[in-house]
Amino acid sequence: MQRIIKKLSLCLAIIVFSAPHVIPTAEAAEKIITIGTAGVTGVYYPAGGAICRLVNRGRKEHGIRCTVESTGGSINNLEAIHKDELELGVVQSDLLYYAYNGTEVFSDLGANKKLRVLFSLHSEPFTVLARKDSKINTFDDLKGKRVYVGAPGSGMRATMEELVQRKGWSHKAFTSVTDLKSNDQAQALCSGKIDAMVYAGGHPNGAIQQATSLCQTRLIDVSGPVIDKMIGEHPFYAHAVIPGGMYVGNPKDVHTFGVRAMLVASSELDDTTAYEIVKAVFDNLDNFKTLHPVFATLDARHMAQGSDIVPFHSGALRYFKEKGLMQ
Repeated sequence: MQRIIKKLSLCLAIIVFSAPHVIPTAEAAEKIITIGTAGVTGVYYPAGGAICRLVNRGRKEHGIRCTVESTGGSINNLEAIHKDELELGVVQSDLLYYAYNGTEVFSDLGANKKLRVLFSLHSEPFTVLARKDSKINTFDDLKGKRVYVGAPGSGMRATMEELVQRKGWSHKAFTSVTDLKSNDQAQALCSGKIDAMVYAGGHPNGAIQQATSLCQTRLIDVSGPVIDKMIGEHPFYAHAVIPGGMYVGNPKDVHTFGVRAMLVASSELDDTTAYEIVKAVFDNLDNFKTLHPVFATLDARHMAQGSDIVPFHSGALRYFKEKGLMQ
């Protein structure tokens, strides 16, 4: 629906500018951009909303209106940017790397060398949560269990599939792999429909908080030689820790690995728009950090990193250089 509204708005602008003796209004000239996110209970959706909120505060000055779209996640966002169906997307750094190079899940679609980073966001530990009565104590204990592995098109599902492949397993290793809507995961876990769920996102987050509050659960370590090798082979993975005490019933640190969330666009997004989006967030970073708990530890210099995976947008580079965040 948002895509239809956007197209109608653009058509209206064309009619207004084409009509004789009509003075264009500020609203007709307004540039509309949409950020693709993920399910509404995760972190990507509020992240997109927080970015848009700050961008929209300056609409009268820069003429940009930002909207948020709930999507299937990173893969869907990257495919939509490739097809010019979205201007921007919040995506996992590993999926961004694959999309840029046309590998793994993007081998059929092909490389998208037009992808550009605006800035990095929070880290995203790969998270496995099991019911305490499921007898799942390690990642290998998932074999033979009913496991939710993420929605089709989501980054978490792609990461799980890579890990399963590296373990030498297939999805036949699980009793069932259940596809659920993001807001149904906790209920499915606590009602006994599944034994464990996989999640990739910043912490703390609503999906894990909901599940740990509804029933007794256990966060599972995802570490060992297979994980060490994955991190050594890929520039977008790193060791990660989910702090103990963050969730009910999980007092100890949980060791895993993870990626970073990034806001990306195409190089075809004009420099001025990219610049204004970055400026809106970075000039109001203290405010931005209060808009979701996962943003609390964000740092401007760390957010201006990530070009070892995909180049920065030239509009973002302009802002970073002006502020001394990059030479």
